[in-house]
Amino acid sequence: MTPAHVVTLLASYQGGAHIATQLDSIAAQTHKSWSLIVSDDGSRDDTCRIVRDFADRMAPGQVQLVQGPAQGATANFLSLIGRTPPDAMIAFCDQDDQWLPNKLEWAVEYLAAQGGPAHYAARTIITDMQLRPVAQSRHFPRPLGFRNAAVQAIMAGNTSVFNAPAAELLRQGAEFARRAGVVSHDWWAYQLTSGAGAALWHDPRPALLYRQHDQAEVGRNDTLPALAARMRKLLAGEFGMWMAANHAALVPMRDRLTPQNRRILDQIDAMLSQPGPKALLTMRQAGLYRQTVAGSAALAATVAAGRLRRR
Repeated sequence: MTPAHVVTLLASYQGGAHIATQLDSIAAQTHKSWSLIVSDDGSRDDTCRIVRDFADRMAPGQVQLVQGPAQGATANFLSLIGRTPPDAMIAFCDQDDQWLPNKLEWAVEYLAAQGGPAHYAARTIITDMQLRPVAQSRHFPRPLGFRNAAVQAIMAGNTSVFNAPAAELLRQGAEFARRAGVVSHDWWAYQLTSGAGAALWHDPRPALLYRQHDQAEVGRNDTLPALAARMRKLLAGEFGMWMAANHAALVPMRDRLTPQNRRILDQIDAMLSQPGPKALLTMRQAGLYRQTVAGSAALAATVAAGRLRRR
């Protein structure tokens, strides 16, 4: 059987300090049927030179370097989705991590066994700037699904891989996500795949070294400062604006959602327009939840205070 081909999508910007390590880790994958598209958002350092040198070492056409939209990382990833061919799996990739050798192999093993759309993600090993391990990312105890995806991004983009049917969903929805101004491409992807009834797996095995540094687009979210920052965003209403953008991106794709998840999408629409106490009732009727009791309680308090209401 011909091994599944994975198109890896890497959005780069000013990544010269670390991107070579990431590229080498892609080349070292035990799953050998891969290609790479790097979309650069106008780097002024040696990022593009490093990518071109890497491409010269690979088979002709295996690595492409293209010009990004220069509108931030999310827009760059959304533009990359539109460059992928049909019938291939796709993987998101950050410029400053280091993949473990089995990352693609583990993802493909799971995804190839699924008959319909499927979305794989995994834990990571959180490191310092020199890739010295600090901790493992969290294990999520509650089920994956649309009720969770609506209010929490847990399928990390730097670990996410999608089989061909799920990749087709992303291609169909990417332009709607761009127009809606979604903040996080991986949160949107989790919502769309789960909403369409995709098979979902968050692998308990770490798949990569997740480098932490001051310039990281998104850092770890399990520390006390990160939790405090998230609470501030909830209370300030920023989370509600993100949810409204995600909802707007999903509405044009509602026909691809399951009947049950279309009803939940409509309940989310109502929740975002209602005053606090009524919005809380709607949230509970929809069954929305975060992965921890504390997280769900904080969300409920925010909804009850009217902080998610559209403005």
